[in-house]
Amino acid sequence: MLLDEDPTTLIRHTVENFNIQPDKHAVARVNESLSTLQQARDLRVREAESALKKLSRTLTTLNNHHQETLSSHSSVAHASEIATLDTQKFRIAKSASDIEIESERLSSQLADLQARLQELELQGVDGGDNVRRGLIDDETSLKLKVYRELGIDIERDEDGEYSKAIIRNSRKGDVNIVSIDSKFSRFFYANYFWQKL
Repeated sequence: MLLDEDPTTLIRHTVENFNIQPDKHAVARVNESLSTLQQARDLRVREAESALKKLSRTLTTLNNHHQETLSSHSSVAHASEIATLDTQKFRIAKSASDIEIESERLSSQLADLQARLQELELQGVDGGDNVRRGLIDDETSLKLKVYRELGIDIERDEDGEYSKAIIRNSRKGDVNIVSIDSKFSRFFYANYFWQKL
């Protein structure tokens, strides 16, 4: 019977029949894998801590820079600077407009002087027959002379008709060009010319 044998012998036979070597190898592999995993985990923790410290330093630097920017920025000074720049911009625009008006006035004056020069050249050195005699030939010449004295030049078209008037106002520096149309009366044009002068 089984119970009649010596327990020591029975235990020794039982131990000899067990093969625990593969289990020991498996436990050793598990321990080795656990050790490798622990090392990898420690490495990742160190890398994360290093990245966190770097980000913390960057955040501190940016916060300091932000605080310096806020402390150096004054909304009142900014508004004042914008107002100054706007004032300068409007002054420059006004100066440009004034220069443009003066340029138009000088161009008009140049045109008048060139016309006068051409007239004098046509009259010659002696001043022309009309100047010598001090006479004006007809009513049209008299009207044109009066208009010219007032700052109004009348120009003819291809048909020889007076179709355009150039009104120069030297006080205002204005030059207006008016097309003369027969559908408006002489009274209308006379009023219009006086308003522009």
